Amino acid sequence: MRFHGRVEGAARACDEPGCDQPGEFRAPGEGRANDFEGPRPYRWFCLDHVRAFNARYNFFAGMSPDEIHDAQRPFAGWERETRAFTGTGGADRPPRWADFTDPLDAISTRFRRATAGEAARKDGKPLSESERRALKVLDLPADTDRRGLRQRYAELVRKYHPDRNGGDRSFEKKLQDVIAAYTQLKGAPAFA
Repeated sequence: MRFHGRVEGAARACDEPGCDQPGEFRAPGEGRANDFEGPRPYRWFCLDHVRAFNARYNFFAGMSPDEIHDAQRPFAGWERETRAFTGTGGADRPPRWADFTDPLDAISTRFRRATAGEAARKDGKPLSESERRALKVLDLPADTDRRGLRQRYAELVRKYHPDRNGGDRSFEKKLQDVIAAYTQLKGAPAFA
């Protein structure tokens, strides 16, 4: 009979004191935290002892009633503010284990490209490459706010619109580019 979760071929003994059966089923180890450096250690049990462990396991053990209530809310954790990606152009900082050999230079290229002289916004909101191109079309700096974006758009529409140029349609392509750039930027998170 095959059991879900069985890890065969491991030469571990059951972690239950006094048991000489092979430990083929893993269970959470002591402590709660999984951190970036890896998962918490597991305990390994035989089938009978993992069943007993599962029957007495209580995720909320050691928590106060308020902590249990907070953990069970449907939106628990969403109210916390996320960190701003300042100075990295939207890329995360390299992890601590990033000192391994990278013969194709695949990982470090991402961080060099993200920080290679691109002006960061003062509010920390990242801009994608296409959003930066749209700002260049409108001839605006990266740190423009929503109001400055609207003002520049209105100015350029008045400048390039055929009704303002005596019916001259030679600026039609520029007008389309301005409208496309504004449409993209007004929906961008940096200008929300």
